[in-house]
Amino acid sequence: MAAQSHYEELARQLSAIGAVKRGLGRILPAECPAGSAAVLTLLGRHGEMRISRLAELLDVDMSVTSRHVAHVAARGWIERDPDPLDKRSRILRLTPAGRAMLDELGRRTAQMFARTLRDWSDEEVGQLNVMLARLRESFDCREEPLARTPATQQA
Repeated sequence: MAAQSHYEELARQLSAIGAVKRGLGRILPAECPAGSAAVLTLLGRHGEMRISRLAELLDVDMSVTSRHVAHVAARGWIERDPDPLDKRSRILRLTPAGRAMLDELGRRTAQMFARTLRDWSDEEVGQLNVMLARLRESFDCREEPLARTPATQQA
């Protein structure tokens, strides 16, 4: 187990990740805000799904997910077809226009990282990818969230 000071520094570094997220937000096309980009990315990664599954993956409320879905559907980037197993539900899937937008987002993101990390070696970028994936997996595999204390509830 790492030293307490390493965990404290990790918390500080992750708090500062907001600057990276803001940088990513600045490269998005005006018609594709971050929530829409997240919808397209998840549909591209996981394939067609119900809106309830999308809300789960986004880790946001259904009403927020519905707004994001309405935005991308209005632009023709996704289709919302009736679920053959439950006619009350809809299956979301990317359209060719949605795939094209997803490709554009990927191109812009890769260019931004290439510019920003131009002094990093391929090995360093690879190490960062491996460690971030490991961090994400460590959080994904946890069965129970930590209990919230009064101090953390106010944060």
